[in-house]
Amino acid sequence: MDCVTILAQAVKAAGPKAAEESIVPIDLFWEQITSLDKLEALMFISFGAVCLVYGWRVFKILVVISFGLLGLLLGIMVGDKISGEDSQLIGGLIGLGLMAVLSVPLMRWAVSILGAIAGGILTSGIWYASGLTEKYMWAGALIGIVAGGMISFIIFKIAVILFSSLGGSGLMVTGILALLYLYPQTTERVEELIFTHKWFLPVTLIVPTLVGLILQNKFVKGSKEWDL
Repeated sequence: MDCVTILAQAVKAAGPKAAEESIVPIDLFWEQITSLDKLEALMFISFGAVCLVYGWRVFKILVVISFGLLGLLLGIMVGDKISGEDSQLIGGLIGLGLMAVLSVPLMRWAVSILGAIAGGILTSGIWYASGLTEKYMWAGALIGIVAGGMISFIIFKIAVILFSSLGGSGLMVTGILALLYLYPQTTERVEELIFTHKWFLPVTLIVPTLVGLILQNKFVKGSKEWDL
């Protein structure tokens, strides 16, 4: 079954049944937002702004951090299979160090992978915002992964700008929503927007990402020293 057929079926299936097939972890996102205090939220916004506008300057550090966190997660998962909290800790630390170190000599591959992941996140976000059934969201994500991966291998700078803009946007949005949640006047409104309107989170993520893409592309063109 090709992607076009799946897309058509998903459009027909979208409707009352979509809510029953929810697979997007909104509760997890909400938990991350509500767990931040004011200082942490401001740090998220500040670091996110740097990544959004100047990610092309610090992309190597961002790649190492991203792959280190990925290695940490994979290490914890492996440690959990072995069983025992000590195994999770050791596995996480080993995974963190290994992935972070490997990302340095394989920088171009690492950036391309992050670019592909960013493309998948963006297209799956559009899928979710459109109200299509979440059961087939993987099809929308797959389109973005393929497109993002191809662009990343062809134009390296695009991959850098794409993943750093998306990462910065995610941090900024999380920080801003956390700040709004801390004020009683906006707490209920923020919760209503996140849980009631599917378009809200994708739009708040995609719009700053597009701004970052435009700004970083402009800055990169004006910098003669920029290179891998």
